[in-house]
Amino acid sequence: MRMLYSGYQAWNDMLAPARLGAQWALNMRDRMGPMADWAMPRRMFALMDVFQGAKLTHKRPAYDIHSVTSGNAEVSVREEIALDLPFGDLLHFVKDEVEAHQPKVLVVAPMSGHFSTLLRSTVATLLRDHDVYITDWKNARDVPLAAGRFGFDDYVDYVIRFLQEMGEGAHLVSVCQPCVPALAAVALMSEDKDKATPRSMTLMGGPIDPNAAPTVVNDLANEKPIAWFEENLISVVPFRYAGRGREVYPGFVQLSAFVSMNLERHGGQHRELYQLLADGKTVEADRIKTFYEEYFAVLDMTKEFYLETVDMVFQRTLLAKGELMVRGRKVDPGAIRKTALLTVEGEKDDVCAVGQTSAAHGLCTGLRPHMKRHHLQPGVGHYGVFSGSKWEKQVYPQVRNMILAMN
Repeated sequence: MRMLYSGYQAWNDMLAPARLGAQWALNMRDRMGPMADWAMPRRMFALMDVFQGAKLTHKRPAYDIHSVTSGNAEVSVREEIALDLPFGDLLHFVKDEVEAHQPKVLVVAPMSGHFSTLLRSTVATLLRDHDVYITDWKNARDVPLAAGRFGFDDYVDYVIRFLQEMGEGAHLVSVCQPCVPALAAVALMSEDKDKATPRSMTLMGGPIDPNAAPTVVNDLANEKPIAWFEENLISVVPFRYAGRGREVYPGFVQLSAFVSMNLERHGGQHRELYQLLADGKTVEADRIKTFYEEYFAVLDMTKEFYLETVDMVFQRTLLAKGELMVRGRKVDPGAIRKTALLTVEGEKDDVCAVGQTSAAHGLCTGLRPHMKRHHLQPGVGHYGVFSGSKWEKQVYPQVRNMILAMN
């Protein structure tokens, strides 16, 4: 398995000429004039388009958030790196035209095989009323070995460092897998009476206690010992990349697992994409293409972060048991006394089922009842908690109100 990455790269290299040929054929489409709209050429180009798009990429896609409606005005948005660290940046979405002070919000993004751009719509919605930052994680295969290791404790350190860089009065919104290290970071900062401790903490669809309502994801994490994961899922970055020699859990392995769980659905989506392109329905086709451009952009995780997350979060569920340690310090959520807590769960979430995230309320014993809120969103799965129409119209108001109340 250590050579799996090299084998994957060799396979990609073999397919490169065919993909180049498909792209060349697509470039000819505009030169064909009216002939390009004939039925046969449309079917041919549709096939080329689907083949060319069905590939993995390993560079972060653009956030493409250039403007947002804030108040009653359309204001421009630009990206600015507030803090550059080896494994991730603190990325700031700056709105220069906004005069009134808006609450600062740190969006803590998952490091689970995709880039932080997966939360693009989450960020765009929050930008309406907030000054937004995000943990913009880097692909581990592009981080030189000289940068050292990056494990669970390092993730917690990064969240704390980012909040300190943002300064006093910030709020935290964590989505999915990082809810555990985010809660740990807030607990440690609270215990240290750190001035940068966030005023509110929103945990959305995260595995605070996986045993509260186990899902297929939890079952997969527990059916093998941790040694099996290291022996069968860890590979070495090939020489051609900056992170050559680094042991990683490859993003293409994680994506393969995701796709295999819903193979029929993804196959159906690509058949539909072909038919839409063949029928000339480009607007509908572009929606599917845009989704898969993001979905097929994969990020490698360091070996230590992946294995420690599986072991500590999913197998031993240390946070829920009160046994989680970070840098030799016991994490005590009961130390959180001034950071309000909002948990959000999706009724149909099959990744973090109902009960896993709300378990945080039982751990944060130092918070008075009026400092805790829970929102169960009917009719949505995992992604519907932080993206889509119900996120914008029903979940987001809950998040905004919590931040406003504590600001």
